Amino acid sequence: MYICFAEYKIQPDYREDYLLEVDKLRLQEAELVHVYEGTDQPSLFVEVWSCRDEEHALRVKEERLSERSPWFALSSWIAGGPAKLHVWTFKPVASSKQ
Repeated sequence: MYICFAEYKIQPDYREDYLLEVDKLRLQEAELVHVYEGTDQPSLFVEVWSCRDEEHALRVKEERLSERSPWFALSSWIAGGPAKLHVWTFKPVASSKQ
């Protein structure tokens, strides 16, 4: 399994609006995405998207960064705007134990 990981900081004045909107968006994605807020840095959020393989993860990343994505609306609340939305793809680490 791969993951697509998005990270950004929401402007504090928009935190409640963000939380309401992200709840709606998560309902559309079922179990594909989990959203977390930093405990040390309030309003710092990460999204962890579960993907079956690298190709799927890259499609999720492309869609998440696209202006046509319903998730793009959240970018207006990001401190620094869409340029401060950081998205990466991660793969599993192979075990060194044989």
